[in-house]
Amino acid sequence: MNDKNTIQSEKKYSLEEFQNVERRSATKSEFFDGKILATAVSNRANNLIATNTTIAIGSRLQGQKCEIYVNDMRVHLDAKHISYPDVVIVSGVPAFLNDQYDTLLNPTVAFEIFSKNTSFQDKTEKLECYLAMDSIREYLLIKEDEMRVEHYYKQNPKQWIYRIYDARDDIISIESINCKISLAEIYAQIKFGQAEVKSQSVN
Repeated sequence: MNDKNTIQSEKKYSLEEFQNVERRSATKSEFFDGKILATAVSNRANNLIATNTTIAIGSRLQGQKCEIYVNDMRVHLDAKHISYPDVVIVSGVPAFLNDQYDTLLNPTVAFEIFSKNTSFQDKTEKLECYLAMDSIREYLLIKEDEMRVEHYYKQNPKQWIYRIYDARDDIISIESINCKISLAEIYAQIKFGQAEVKSQSVN
């Protein structure tokens, strides 16, 4: 997300305390190793990329037993980390932390949209947490201010394929949900310099 993860307090919280604080709050926060990190409001580019990605993938998931959540689904990465991915997909039956159905346990694919202000955490601690999850099959980092997608695809728990996509005509194959999406679709209506990317769907 854009400009997120400002430390709300230096106090160390338990997971239960975080959940109580989060459910009473009007704003979203993430939980990282006992710290509550406030999330800022996303900008135009972030929202467009998340929407473009959701529409393109959602249109191809018809007939599959998948659920896709945008922006507001918490994901329980492990006992010390809870995050809000920009887009998250579950293949099969979703599992939740409790009967509030607001904290997902078994994501299959997660997308994070990152900027220069958020890339460090998205590509270090948070990345390691996602890659350590049993359920996660693919993790994609989408750069907000440049045409670039970094794709991690699990071969086994200790081996991942890493690919970079940075051209308008590049096609990303998301194997775990049998779906292909182009960078032109992801970045539709986003301007880099003077150029605006036009959407072109993948057949």
